[in-house]
Amino acid sequence: MAVLPITSHDLQSDYDNAKFRRRSLFKVITQAVLTSNVRRNCGSCGVGKLLALLMIAGLAFLTVAHTNSGISAASEIVQHINVRGEEKVITEGHGNAELLKRFWRKPPRLPPRLPPRGKAGNNSLAAEAHNQQHILGSAVRQNKVAEAFRHAWTGYKNYAMGSDELMPLSKRGVDGLGGLGATIVDSLDTAMIMGLNDIVQEAGYWIEKKLPERLNEKGQVNLFETTIRVLGGLLSAYCLSGGENETTGDWGSRTKLDGPNPAIYLERAQDLADRLMVAFTSSPTPIPYSDVILRERSAHPAPDGLSSTSEVSSLQLEFWYLSKLSGNPKYGDAAMHVLEHLKTLPKFEGLVPIYISPHSGHFSGQNIRLGSRGDSYYEYLVKVWLQQRGAGHGGSDVSYLREMYDEAIKGVKNRLIQKSIPKGLVFVGELPSGEDGSFYPKMDHLVCFLPGTLALGATRGLTKQRAMEEGLMTIEDIENLKLAEDIMKTCYEMYSVTTTGLAPEIAHFHTQKFYEDGLQGGNKSSEFLDDIIIRYADHHNLLRPETVESLFVLHRITQDPKYLEWGWQIFQAFESHTKVDSGGYSSLNDVTVLPPPRRDKMETFFLGETLKYLYLLFGDSNVLPLDKFVFNTEAHPLPISRKGAENDLTSQTQAS
Repeated sequence: MAVLPITSHDLQSDYDNAKFRRRSLFKVITQAVLTSNVRRNCGSCGVGKLLALLMIAGLAFLTVAHTNSGISAASEIVQHINVRGEEKVITEGHGNAELLKRFWRKPPRLPPRLPPRGKAGNNSLAAEAHNQQHILGSAVRQNKVAEAFRHAWTGYKNYAMGSDELMPLSKRGVDGLGGLGATIVDSLDTAMIMGLNDIVQEAGYWIEKKLPERLNEKGQVNLFETTIRVLGGLLSAYCLSGGENETTGDWGSRTKLDGPNPAIYLERAQDLADRLMVAFTSSPTPIPYSDVILRERSAHPAPDGLSSTSEVSSLQLEFWYLSKLSGNPKYGDAAMHVLEHLKTLPKFEGLVPIYISPHSGHFSGQNIRLGSRGDSYYEYLVKVWLQQRGAGHGGSDVSYLREMYDEAIKGVKNRLIQKSIPKGLVFVGELPSGEDGSFYPKMDHLVCFLPGTLALGATRGLTKQRAMEEGLMTIEDIENLKLAEDIMKTCYEMYSVTTTGLAPEIAHFHTQKFYEDGLQGGNKSSEFLDDIIIRYADHHNLLRPETVESLFVLHRITQDPKYLEWGWQIFQAFESHTKVDSGGYSSLNDVTVLPPPRRDKMETFFLGETLKYLYLLFGDSNVLPLDKFVFNTEAHPLPISRKGAENDLTSQTQAS
């Protein structure tokens, strides 16, 4: 209900009721005289009584004159009293008149207390002002992030254009990802989201003119890295530039994007995917080989013969979406057969080892963790389900993915979650020797993807408030969202505990069974200095995105403003310690000392993920809403199947 500010008319109309109308002091005295025994006995009164009456009348006249001269001020006092609620103000100039009135009669009945419209109106105006200030503050922060992206891109363009990555200190490029210009493709949709049209043009035309010859000339690439960075980047660029009618204008863009025809991005994506498909077709099992030679269209396993579990299970968002766009089911079929195969394998409370053999199709080793080589297996279970629910590849049911995810999260809670001492940070540990081995309190920064994934699984990308109102959250969902916030706190403290305010690559945690003295982060003001242990080999920071990714998702879902502040502190630390004056940002060798020694490497994901998530964190929730888009593990947004989302909502409503 709208709250209107109080006006002088409101005050006057409340007092206009005759029941509460004020009486003048002269009328009080006159009425008292005329109705008293003085009137009835006037005929028998003497001269003394007559003089007394005249004196009283004169005194009344003087008092009325004095009182009338202050009516306006008194009216202001009454308004002041009522507008301010309990506050009572009587000015010095009106004290005598007030005492005299109290002497002659009892105060009239006060009108009912005014409704707090004036006060609520003031609060409403203050809230509106605060909201405007928040919007302006967020816009300023977004602009700062966009400036950082431009600074990073400028360094890359000046010294490494066409190379995979920039070495900002030595001012040169390096090809560590197959030589496909990975930074260009990984950064393109970030530039689109930020509305940086000149960069969109530069990146887009390089993809149009230069990428085809790279695909024909370059040699070995990793299936996983090329899929999530290059294939995912091309598909996202196609979607955001308006190539797919279903999503045109649906992602919240306010900028008309330049660059090549969107069809160029889809053509390049299909050319790349056709070359990558050999990883699936060459393998004797549904588990693909890890490496592909693009120009030969051949594939082979890694030197040890194994593939990472996270890598083979994190291809499905991209390949399924390409099948949807191209109309050719071969891409989605190959990728989804991997997950269908993994469904049949034995697990430990939903948890899986980090290696799998493409030759046997079985897991290899016992090491269970949510860090490197394990992380995105759990992430894609829920994200592929979100993307395809109700639709599935070829119309099949993918509810088994949600069941696998739910079982895995129960396993995480039962087997991998502990609290540190003395302050009780909730962290995710590892089982290096599997189900029969002991718990190890080590947590990679990579694990900080988990809060965002838990939140998505709990609300399906809706805000918590809306998901609760629509009856979509179970008790378990509520518990998982609380766990997400607890782990998010830990991930933030991994930054806050260090001298630089930037997290190490790996942290260990003080428990009853594990402690190593003298390995603190360096920030003496942190209350968690004794909870978090940072070994010397783990002091480096690679500009990773996982923490700001989860901050973005949790802020969208919970709408808690603290996540904005945490993200801003992290961004400021990046600006202070990793920015290179000549262009670009550098990874660090040690986050526990000042100044931190630099590593001379700007990873593609700093532009493709870290800065993108920070920009979206401070932006409008209507831009790439999480119930309409799912981000692949390299932060490339891909649309959720609308049919699937509608079917899911219908089934949830019927179930409730």
